[in-house]
Amino acid sequence: VCLCSRDVPSVDIVVWSELPTGAGLGSSAAYAVCLAAALLMVCGAISCPLQEGESTARWTEEELTLINSWAFRGERVIHGNPSGVDNAVGTWGGALRYQAGKITPLKRVPTLRILLTNTKVPRSTKVLVAGVKEKILKFPAIMNPVLDSIDAISQECQSVLEAMPANPSPEHYPVLEEFFDINQHHLNVLGVGHPSLDRLCQVTASHSLHSKLTGAGGGGCGITLLPPDTSLLAVEAAKQDLCACGFECWETKIGAPGVTLHSCSSLSAQVLHALTQS
Repeated sequence: VCLCSRDVPSVDIVVWSELPTGAGLGSSAAYAVCLAAALLMVCGAISCPLQEGESTARWTEEELTLINSWAFRGERVIHGNPSGVDNAVGTWGGALRYQAGKITPLKRVPTLRILLTNTKVPRSTKVLVAGVKEKILKFPAIMNPVLDSIDAISQECQSVLEAMPANPSPEHYPVLEEFFDINQHHLNVLGVGHPSLDRLCQVTASHSLHSKLTGAGGGGCGITLLPPDTSLLAVEAAKQDLCACGFECWETKIGAPGVTLHSCSSLSAQVLHALTQS
């Protein structure tokens, strides 16, 4: 199967990313989505949505579906049998619910500020998943209720997130923080925790912030929720303490838009420099 069905001129593709690879952050899916969108546009399979004077633009729903289908093919080349979640999030953005192979976009989800921390501890998703399966088979009466509780946390979290845009009350954040704490304890019970992630949670807790692992666990990355009333001093102090542990931190947002076409004028100086130097 070929993406470009007709002859196109030779092209140079320059890739620049802030996402660390192999850390469970979907860097391969982000790459596959951007590559699919760029090549489909070069081939004329999708439009160039950027109008004169616009800084950014997105494609139609039909075009996004095509981008996602090709990005999923790319993910299969890289991972063999991916779930499709990462490329779907990269394509549509926002938040998605994944259950039993079904992907459902969540409507009207707010953008949340987070601190993203890379513990730099390597891990194998395959080994971690095998360990969880072994525990479930060994102690089904104990582990299945834990999985049911994690599912309940996900459903309750979805309800809170979908209620926030219509009622942006600060009271939602303490509930989300409790969900973070309970979920992290459950993940430790499943065996996908790691001393580095425990340390991450302890450090952020000392600054009254709440964290949990993200991705496969066993090291990798964790996320820390930053409620709107979190002071800049508290965030900077937490980042300094985490970096002192040998971790790497970024302040970012979740729930942002998916793949987007940018005009050159909308790009930051850092990105422009990286692209022009390649």
